[in-house]
Amino acid sequence: MGQPVTVVQKPSTKAWIVRFEINRSLTGMGHERYRSLEDASGDRPPDVLARRLLERGGIISVHVYSNTITVQLAHGVSSDGLRELIEQLFVHYRDGVQPSIP
Repeated sequence: MGQPVTVVQKPSTKAWIVRFEINRSLTGMGHERYRSLEDASGDRPPDVLARRLLERGGIISVHVYSNTITVQLAHGVSSDGLRELIEQLFVHYRDGVQPSIP
């Protein structure tokens, strides 16, 4: 259940900055900045996304503005797998997982 997010990775002039544009707004016109898991403690979509990205490791900060996500990577860390984490933000049931029915 849920719908994958369409994600396009955009070029950056700095190797440690990765920018993504998605097909929906997560924050409206507000800016959200996350530098730690404590910053991402809420349940709103930008909080959940930032938490997932920060839990991955190797990320210094996440900035979300509307449909743009900017990630600052630690020195020498690859951006591999970030796009897939973003794509799965609204997918609630994965293949092979049966939802529990009360």
